[in-house]
Amino acid sequence: MKKFSVIIPNWNGKNLLKKNLSAVLATKPFEVIVVDDGSPDDSINFLEENYSQVKIIRHQRNLGFAAACNSGVKGAAGEIVVLLNLDVIPEKDVLEKILPDFEDPKVFAVSFNEPSWSWARIIWRNGFIEHEPGPKTQKTHISAWASGGSAAFRKSIWEKLGGFDELYKPFYWEDVDLGYRAWKRGYKILWEPKAMAYHKHEAIIGKHFPKKYIDSVSERNRLLFIWKNITDFSLTKEHKFYLLRRLIRQFGYFRIFGGALLRFPLVLPRRFKEFQEAKISDKEIFQKFV
Repeated sequence: MKKFSVIIPNWNGKNLLKKNLSAVLATKPFEVIVVDDGSPDDSINFLEENYSQVKIIRHQRNLGFAAACNSGVKGAAGEIVVLLNLDVIPEKDVLEKILPDFEDPKVFAVSFNEPSWSWARIIWRNGFIEHEPGPKTQKTHISAWASGGSAAFRKSIWEKLGGFDELYKPFYWEDVDLGYRAWKRGYKILWEPKAMAYHKHEAIIGKHFPKKYIDSVSERNRLLFIWKNITDFSLTKEHKFYLLRRLIRQFGYFRIFGGALLRFPLVLPRRFKEFQEAKISDKEIFQKFV
């Protein structure tokens, strides 16, 4: 029987821990780990006083979502690590529903079924990567990535891939990036319709950051994803053309482009690694999700 470690990244989430932690414990994992990412609220005291069975990993300062998840996985004892956002409530049988999927050693991750979402599709369109949920189905389906907020990952493969890339901090695109790198190395990612989880959409990010900033970070990280991961020559050429056109037509895009360009020195060694380690081409991956 595989051991499951549930990891919950926390920042100022005491109230959500109060509401949701009992449901997480009801899934009966091997362990539950809360990674406190430098919260100024009373989260740690609340856990120590009410949930002594929960393991706490503390960051002295806020390092961002990717770093919190990576710390949790590093400290986990289970073979399968489950990442849950504070506002995601799993059904109590969610772990047993995904267990058969991990019998295939090539399966890296399994994403849970949130009622308003499904498996993830990626599309290459006009020089940029886009993503959207695929149509709902009653059968297990491949997915472009597994959600960083409601999915399970095989720890051994997570470690081989290096986990979430902190290039994208403070948030967004880490899970898309990890999933894409897994596919390029020949692993699989699934979406399991029988594994139900409910996203209450009380996310910390939306409460503490303005929408304009969130959108800007997401768009910047999309550029970083492309520059790092898309190694096909023709797709790279197409991206350059449409990026230039966007810069000419949308003056405000210069700010986003500039933010990404500042991190370009960090992208180069990562891009070189993708050239070296990829077993499947970009076009082959996109073809899987047509």
